[in-house]
Amino acid sequence: MKLGILICDHVQTHLQHEFGDYQNMFIKTIIKANTEIKKLKLSFYDVKSGQYPVDINECDAYMSTGSKYSVYENKAWIMHLLSFIKTLYIVKKPFVGICFGHQLIAHALGGLVKKSDKGWGVGVISSNVEKQKHWMKPSLNSINLVVSHQDQVVQLPNRTQVLLSSEFCPYGMIQVDNHFLGIQGHPEFSREYSKALMITRKDKIPKPVLEKGHISLNLIPNDLEVMLWLLCFCEENTKLRPQTL
Repeated sequence: MKLGILICDHVQTHLQHEFGDYQNMFIKTIIKANTEIKKLKLSFYDVKSGQYPVDINECDAYMSTGSKYSVYENKAWIMHLLSFIKTLYIVKKPFVGICFGHQLIAHALGGLVKKSDKGWGVGVISSNVEKQKHWMKPSLNSINLVVSHQDQVVQLPNRTQVLLSSEFCPYGMIQVDNHFLGIQGHPEFSREYSKALMITRKDKIPKPVLEKGHISLNLIPNDLEVMLWLLCFCEENTKLRPQTL
């Protein structure tokens, strides 16, 4: 399976020496997580800079990174990306959206995304598995995952199932039809990176939220298990999808 990863932002320059850029995070996490897919090739596209596959069929499936931007911002690169996401949906190309990408799915397909009244989500958050899918290997009843966001999906598109939910984020993972999957948390983020992000945003995030976020870092994230879920979702839908459009 050839997986195209859409880069929607970059790690802050002063943090890249320790943590690398998003591309590095995805490579590291996918290599550790992948115990199921024998032939997996990654391609990266910096969509924020206008880099896209020449042909949509360059890859069997696509996955997106997070971003500090909001999907409802009137920026040319976001408009272009939304158009690409809609095309992926129409041609039934498997797509997994992470954080910003999760919100892209909802926004592109008729849902609603806005800055949440609940404020910042930071640190590690626990979510309940609302529906078990057979590509969720291993099967878990709940998961812990690093989060970093203010925006949330507040209204779902049609034909959507909720797979993960928490009190803070009711739509933590959603599946639209069979080939689109969105998740609010970050399986590619480490707890160390989460801590560094909170420190850089200490003037933006209320102190009680930061304190709770730092305490939550004692929880062990299910980052590798969740990343494997995402990979298995892509592979399954690649096999099911017709070879020609």
